[in-house]
Amino acid sequence: MIVLLNFFLITFFLSSLVMIIASLLAKKSILDREKSSPYECGFDPKSSARLPFSLQFFLIAVIFLIFDVEITLLMPLSFSLVSSSMFAWLIITTLFLIILLFGLYYEWNQGALEWSY
Repeated sequence: MIVLLNFFLITFFLSSLVMIIASLLAKKSILDREKSSPYECGFDPKSSARLPFSLQFFLIAVIFLIFDVEITLLMPLSFSLVSSSMFAWLIITTLFLIILLFGLYYEWNQGALEWSY
């Protein structure tokens, strides 16, 4: 037990030391305005390169990914019908679809699916 504790302490202190040294060496000492500005063929930028990102688009994309993953979870249900009883399969599928529909209703009710210009 003592050997394991010593190994843990040595590993912890060694990794902490490496992280501290790396963070000290990686710091930029001189911040240059030209180096931190976006590069546009040697010319001064016409406008800000850091345009605001549409939060509505991001929210729609995340909702799409969530429902897409849930659809991929629905696909194996048709193959599991052969190896399970019909009643258990029907209950599980119905509960899963109710949860999906409840999530869709919640997002719709919150106004997350309405695209505003």
